[in-house]
Parts: sequence; C-alpha cells; structure tokens
Amino acid sequence: MTTTATNLRTIALHWADLHEAVGAPATVGAFGVGLRGYLAALDQLDAEQLEYDRHQAAHLRSLERSTDQLGERPAPVRLAILDTMRAVEAALVDCADQTAAEVQRSPMAYAPRSWPPADRERRDQLARADALDARRWRYRGHRTTPHAALWLLARVERATGPFTVLTDGQRTRIGTVAEGAARRVERALDIAAQRRTLAQRHDCGGAIDVHGGEGRTPLARCTGCGRIWTEAGLVATSTYAPD
Repeated sequence: MTTTATNLRTIALHWADLHEAVGAPATVGAFGVGLRGYLAALDQLDAEQLEYDRHQAAHLRSLERSTDQLGERPAPVRLAILDTMRAVEAALVDCADQTAAEVQRSPMAYAPRSWPPADRERRDQLARADALDARRWRYRGHRTTPHAALWLLARVERATGPFTVLTDGQRTRIGTVAEGAARRVERALDIAAQRRTLAQRHDCGGAIDVHGGEGRTPLARCTGCGRIWTEAGLVATSTYAPD
C-alpha cells in the first residue's frame, strides 16, 4: 500500500524531472498519447496507420506554445507537463498553508521593556531564533513544490519543531492531496504502470484491456478473441477465449 510519505517523496524527488520534461520532445510511446495511437489503428490498413501518425504529429505540435508567446526558449514547452506542475504546486503549497495555520506554533513573544536588560536580551535572542527557525513554514518567499512536499513529510513523520501533532483529519487531508499530486506526477512522466478496460468493444464483442506506463510501449488485448495490438499493429492472435 502506497503511503502518504512515499507519495510526498515521489513528488519531491521527481520535480526536477518534470522541469526537464517541460522542454523535452513528447514521447509518442507513452500510455496516454501512444494509447490513442494504437487504438485508432485497430484493424486498419498500413496506409491508414500512416495517415493517423501524420495527424498525431500535428496534434503534438499543437500542444507546444510558440517562442513568441513565452520569449526565447531552447525547446518548445510541453503544456501538459507545465499544467501538471502548476496544479501540483498549487495543491501542495495550499495544503502546507492550511496545515501550518493549524499546527504551527506562533513565535515566542519578545520580552517586555520593563524586564531587566540582561533578562530582556536573553529572551529577545530566543524569540528571534524561534521566529527564524528554518523548520517553520513561510507564507512568503521560498514556497516551491519540493519544499512544501518535504515540509508536509516532516509533519507526517512527526519531526521535531514548533508544531503540534497532526490530527487524524489533518493526516487524511495531507494524504489525499499527496496521493492526487503524486499520481499526476507519475502520469506526466510515465513512470507508473497503468491498466484500463475500454468502453469500446472489439468486433468480436470482447472487451479491450490496455496496459502501459513505466516507459513501456502500450499494449491492447481483446479478452474475447485474444488478439493483441501495439502501436505498430496486430502482433498476435489466439484461438483461446478466456472465461
């Protein structure tokens, strides 16, 4: 079972990969875009496959924003990756904001001016150190996705600091946000195995199971007649029909 801590680590560790993927060419063999490729080619002639590939290439180019919109860049921007990064960052930072508002202790107050000078100085030093504690979540300044993920991870793992222990409700909220964000990251980078049963049926009436992800070429299999397809077309047939 995937834990909240694992999801938060996934986000933090793969954030740099997303930054690199923003400017990288789209991978047609991934589970998402590539899936549309071979599903569109089911039982079609080679000429139709070539026509599909032409349209698919045009579709991928349409997802890239021109340099005159964003200024000079070394490579076109992949908007699907950029949208994923924006959504994940908004979710993680907002979750950290909410959690900090509930569990982060207010900084220690400075000493009253009526205190003796020596005592006031010692108290003020402690107050300054408390306010500048690097473990605190900041509502301004350094508010990146990796920082939010690691800060939330520290709260989940009960790391020391000026915080109260998370309640069950707070843990559930962080877990929900982390799971959704991690799934977005994994789908964007194609690093998670995926399986779907399509609403579309094969000509024989059987359901079509699709497998892909983890960088592998997507594979479709008819549960009725046993036919198997990849983006290149039919790769196997079977006379065995599973129950």
